[in-house]
Amino acid sequence: MTNHTGWKRLRSTTTIRGILAGVLLTLGSTGCAPDPSEGWSMSWTHPDRYRSIAIPMFANQTFHRGLERELGRALVTEVESSTPYKVTGPGTADTLLRGTIVSAELVPLSQSPVTGLSAEMLFRTEIDFEWIDLATGDPVVSRRNFTASAIFTPSRPAMETIDLARFGVVQQLATDLVDVLRDDW
Repeated sequence: MTNHTGWKRLRSTTTIRGILAGVLLTLGSTGCAPDPSEGWSMSWTHPDRYRSIAIPMFANQTFHRGLERELGRALVTEVESSTPYKVTGPGTADTLLRGTIVSAELVPLSQSPVTGLSAEMLFRTEIDFEWIDLATGDPVVSRRNFTASAIFTPSRPAMETIDLARFGVVQQLATDLVDVLRDDW
């Protein structure tokens, strides 16, 4: 009798786990439908007519060298991980994402009352970009003055470097830019 009860409990637990996994998978893959009258959708919220995207290095008009490489890496990672698109070369892609880093500036937020040096700083970056359908040459999405920023504390005791802020800005730009590539919803 005990053996039969243990088997029944194991089978019940396995069934519950399977149902729970199915529910979580379903909820994790849902999103708003492109048409607001449809409500929730079980499909991607990105345009499904495209399969691939080329992301050449953004132009950099600032004195912060290497920012374009960091942004390029972050964009490739974000596109591949959160969209249905595959990042490929310009010769084989359906679309092209190109842009320019227009400005990158340090903005002092607060000063140390003892030293007069900046206690907190904001690293603010602005880009212009366009996502182009290579079959037609028409822009799918185009944005100017697209901005992100990150706070860092260069003073004691934190003594954070500007690299921490650069990383934060690049990640935020990549995430926000890929969110703009979705259908309007």
